[in-house]
Amino acid sequence: MNVVELTEEIVKSLVVNTDAVSVKEFPTEDEGVILIQVMVDESDMGRVIGREGRTANAIRTLVQASSALHENKYIKIDIDKF
Repeated sequence: MNVVELTEEIVKSLVVNTDAVSVKEFPTEDEGVILIQVMVDESDMGRVIGREGRTANAIRTLVQASSALHENKYIKIDIDKF
């Protein structure tokens, strides 16, 4: 499972409207960085970000740990709403 699929599975397990989840990887100028954009429904933003950003930071930590085991690239995750 790559980091994009892992991010999508984690986010879909948190939200109510799973059909509105979109996770895409975008190229960056730096080869050692992967940018992942997560789009969720506006009503699910609180679930994904969490209190004081704790859930979002936990998602970033899990995905970064997976990347360290497989690709060893830095992961940037941007969370936004539709």
